[in-house]
Amino acid sequence: MSQEHNVTREDGPTRGRYVIHLAPGYEAEMTFTKQQDGTIVIDHTGVPREYEGRGIAAKLVHKAIEDAREQGFKITPVCSYVVAQFRRHPEWRDLQA
Repeated sequence: MSQEHNVTREDGPTRGRYVIHLAPGYEAEMTFTKQQDGTIVIDHTGVPREYEGRGIAAKLVHKAIEDAREQGFKITPVCSYVVAQFRRHPEWRDLQA
């Protein structure tokens, strides 16, 4: 199954998420809370078991990194997956709050 996974960002007043709609009834998401200083706190990443191991969670994180660079905000990783990704990518250190 090779399909393009488009990441979209959904923003609410205090919370938001990055989401990939995989198939009817299946989505991957990475949720965040907005802080008053503009920082986002990423608190959860989830991919359905049927879609694990395909780099989908990484796509969510990379979109957040891309947005942070373009829009000038910082990220506080709390989700263990995102914490691990920040450790693997020292070039993102300037984006970590």
